Amino acid sequence: MGSYTGTDTSGTQWKPDILGDRYQCLTLDLGEDDEGPVVATLVSYTPEPPPPPTFSGRMRQLLHGLRAPVDAEPVHAVLYIHGWSDYFFQTELAHFWSGLGVTFYALDLRKYGRSLLPGQSAGFTLDLQEYDADIEAALEALTAHIREHRGTDTPVRISLMAHSTGGLVASLWAHRNPGRIEALILNSPWLELRGSWLVRNATASLLEPLARVRPKARLKVPELTNYWRSISRDGDGEWDLDPQLRPPSSWPIRAGWIRAVLGGHAQVARGLDIKVPILLLASATSTVAVTWNESMKTSDSVLDVNLMVQRGLLLGQQVTVCRFDHALHDVLLSARPVRRKVYGRLEQWAQAFML
Repeated sequence: MGSYTGTDTSGTQWKPDILGDRYQCLTLDLGEDDEGPVVATLVSYTPEPPPPPTFSGRMRQLLHGLRAPVDAEPVHAVLYIHGWSDYFFQTELAHFWSGLGVTFYALDLRKYGRSLLPGQSAGFTLDLQEYDADIEAALEALTAHIREHRGTDTPVRISLMAHSTGGLVASLWAHRNPGRIEALILNSPWLELRGSWLVRNATASLLEPLARVRPKARLKVPELTNYWRSISRDGDGEWDLDPQLRPPSSWPIRAGWIRAVLGGHAQVARGLDIKVPILLLASATSTVAVTWNESMKTSDSVLDVNLMVQRGLLLGQQVTVCRFDHALHDVLLSARPVRRKVYGRLEQWAQAFML
């Protein structure tokens, strides 16, 4: 299960990435829409090469080469997908997976981060299924990239990891595409509107006429910077964020986009049938408010984590839920002591269900 066999795209051009040494990026051409050309961006991480083998190590390699040939060892890869109004910058996550021997890639979806082109409506889509093309292009490209370096017959076993809105996108994709991945890891996925399904249904009903006639109409909602403040080094957090790729306040909320998200929430509420093991990481508590509160430095200030977990149990038959005291919305951007616990639990789960 999970070995991907895409066509070869090794002739495409990888370039140095904004994250610096050992990171490269690849622009994925996705055609055009009503705003012009559309692209996604795949980011790869190449770890430091291991030290040269000692004399005994070279002898073991020589003896290994004299053995009868065996099938190529599979390569395990993780593809990470970001959340709303976001992009990939979590180098610590790339180092973690590399330390486990997993090849790491990240995807900036169309109209997000590295993929946002001039004149485009940031993050806008009318249908979350539109991102299937982004994921398919990324899987094809990363498979070709691995086989270019490891051999054309190398089996590639891929797992998805996704955060917040990306977690919703990845869950719906995995449901529609059984047998394509090994595992699904969700970091505080946005699986339901705050409140309940009643709030979602009422919101969807009110939005429908506007979304149908003026899908790009901007909704009048408060511009919140609380979560940005909790993670940014310019606020109370630890992380350096590019203000162009990850602005302090959220991008404009448009009628057609929120209708697409609510449609995804409705699918989750009816229950999905994801066949692979699922890990859901979340904070133990939420603090959702318009004004800043000091507890937002040690809780999820974006989503209702209790509702998130309830919906998470509807994704498939094998769901592991891990909640962490003092964790932020992105649990892997929490304070270092919390991150250590998260990474420790993630490693345990990956060794049991992925590797």
